[in-house]
Amino acid sequence: MEQIVRADIAAFGAGRAEMANAMIEQSGMRVRPDRNRGRSAGINPSGRFEPVSRHVFDDGWNSLEDLPPFKTEVQVEKPRTIITRNESPDISFDRSINPYRGCEHGCVYCFARPTHAFMGLSPGLDFESKLFAKPDAARMLDKELSKPGYQPRTIAIGTNTDPYQPIEKQYRIMREILEVLEARGHPVGIVTKSALVTRDIDILSRMAERGLAKVALSVTTLDRMLARTMEPRASTPTKRLEAIRQLSDAGIPASVMVAPIIPGLTDPEMERILDSARAAGAREAGYVILRLPLEVAPIFKDWLLRHYPDRYRHVMSLIRSMRDGKDYDSEWGKRMKGAGPYAWQIGRRFEITAKRLGLNAERRTLRTDQFVAAANATEQLMLL
Repeated sequence: MEQIVRADIAAFGAGRAEMANAMIEQSGMRVRPDRNRGRSAGINPSGRFEPVSRHVFDDGWNSLEDLPPFKTEVQVEKPRTIITRNESPDISFDRSINPYRGCEHGCVYCFARPTHAFMGLSPGLDFESKLFAKPDAARMLDKELSKPGYQPRTIAIGTNTDPYQPIEKQYRIMREILEVLEARGHPVGIVTKSALVTRDIDILSRMAERGLAKVALSVTTLDRMLARTMEPRASTPTKRLEAIRQLSDAGIPASVMVAPIIPGLTDPEMERILDSARAAGAREAGYVILRLPLEVAPIFKDWLLRHYPDRYRHVMSLIRSMRDGKDYDSEWGKRMKGAGPYAWQIGRRFEITAKRLGLNAERRTLRTDQFVAAANATEQLMLL
């Protein structure tokens, strides 16, 4: 996206953010505010695999005002498998499930945005509004768990798109998945930004009592206005903390993820977030530094110029100081935590605060010895 690249250069030059914003406006990339109301992305660029690019311009027919706002649309997806495997050495799980593709929460920094390009859609506003649901997920999961030789290990859910995004209220795919996992005695770890997770406390508490479940709430900021622009359809920070409290009170191991930390914008809040989460009942915590792979970088830069132009140079300078001068470094071991003095400082602040609060004093390991093998599966699942 050459226009964003040129705007970025201008933001660091004599023109500063005012000129950068004017350049993007004139390029026709930005979507009118009335069309993306309630969304974080301000652009909807073509995916990297598309042969054409999108630009909005007045062709003389005065028809720009007729373009409709972006509305949430859901299509049914029927994948061949539901468990995704990975061998990444810097993450703690080797398998995951994504009940949905795309995410209505619309977090502007979401590293999963580029996956929408594989569908011929934009990682921008399309990612937030053109969603895919997998209603056969529970049935497929049961089938895959029944395969001969399957070895149970914790399944991570919510590591890509949020399983408790708003459309889960209608589709209830996540609840059906939990019902299968409970019947099978299979461990699960959940990450979400939604208080909707409390709907399933009945299942999760029973699983937790058997050592089969834990939940992490991602809290990026305690500033409600910042959260509104940055992650517009996720639960408010207050509701996420209350969800931690309810989960903890129900005996479900609850933790907080300060993720992502945006240097120069949200990192001053890290200690307050950890304090608040600990008071709500969290016993474990983690953090991830902002990642800007592929199309995420221009989408984030455009958002930053629109909402925090005065901080643009400072934030982007700090990001690059942790990424060897680049917007992003995908090297294993560095991509989550960054490198350099500022990244080191954030890491030490996190460790000191976590130690002071007693977070991570004990790490809960989920059990795998209760897994119900395929021979007994039908009998167990008849209880559903």
